[in-house]
Amino acid sequence: MGLLTIGAFAKASRLSPKALRFYDELGLLPPARVDPVNGYRLYAPEQLDQARYVAWLRRLGLPLARIQHVITLEPAAAAQEIRAFWAEMEADTAVRRELVSFLIDHLSWKDPSMSSATPPLGIRYAALSDTGLVRESNQDTAYAGSRLLAVADGFGTKGAPASAAAVGALKRLETDSVPAGDLLNLLEDAVEQAKQAVNGVAGPDSAPAEAGTTLTAMLWTGSQLALVHIGDSRVYLLRNGELSRITHDHTMVESMVAEGRLTPEEAASHPQRALLVRALGPGADATHDRHLHDAQRGDRYLLCSDGLSSVVQIEEIRRVLAGINEPEQAVRDLIALANGSGGPDNVSCVVADVVDVQQ
Repeated sequence: MGLLTIGAFAKASRLSPKALRFYDELGLLPPARVDPVNGYRLYAPEQLDQARYVAWLRRLGLPLARIQHVITLEPAAAAQEIRAFWAEMEADTAVRRELVSFLIDHLSWKDPSMSSATPPLGIRYAALSDTGLVRESNQDTAYAGSRLLAVADGFGTKGAPASAAAVGALKRLETDSVPAGDLLNLLEDAVEQAKQAVNGVAGPDSAPAEAGTTLTAMLWTGSQLALVHIGDSRVYLLRNGELSRITHDHTMVESMVAEGRLTPEEAASHPQRALLVRALGPGADATHDRHLHDAQRGDRYLLCSDGLSSVVQIEEIRRVLAGINEPEQAVRDLIALANGSGGPDNVSCVVADVVDVQQ
């Protein structure tokens, strides 16, 4: 078979002539020959596989610059690159899905305080942080107030001031009013300020691992708790005696579990289980999760650093949360459990109960 005209090649490859001319300009798919007289592009039949390959990569959504790289790779390396791209796409979709859910919940929400038949709700709370039995200093920060609950787990040589700066940047939420329909913007601005505060602690020339922190916080709106979450600190909800985790760890191993490359049991003992893929700090991915939780009377929330969740069994955590009435005693008992398990890390806990507001 001789050379194909651009029209015939377009039909066979399922690429338009316009796309073929564009790919030629980019060097992705140059023709086998260009007629010196009329300038017509002519393609060899053996170029069809490459053309179809490019077409499939475009259908996957790979940027053109990335396609230029992928088509130069050996099959195994190209497959790895495509797998990595798809993991990025799925992560981006998950972030968008959470944002859609947040917006729908926020726009659909009706304030129960507008109904005189619904008793107003509030929270009672306690926060406690402890160095543990192994670390020389405490890089955690825990905070609980009438509107803001927060835990931050610092890392690096400036981890302690980094976690304190992140939580400090959110404390204005205790006094700022939340204009109707503006909760999402308020939280976005607060996280951005926390990010800037941590970068300020690190300094302009700091290495990425020198100063950083996780940040997990909840803002009480009067009948809902708005969550922002970055890293591997956690939030648990005890409702009707059942304890559930409502955050997702931003760690490499949890990503591998989500991809089916590790089982939860393997992840629990993986040597890199604490390696973060999201955090606040220089060069870190600070993409945060957002959720709205409708509060119910009797709910109990626990925010904790991994100094608790990594060493204390979930049933032991549930036992304390379900069995201890006062938040102050609950946080003390939870930290005692962590230290009783060797206390290998700093440990911070915030416990908040949703209760009727005394009239």
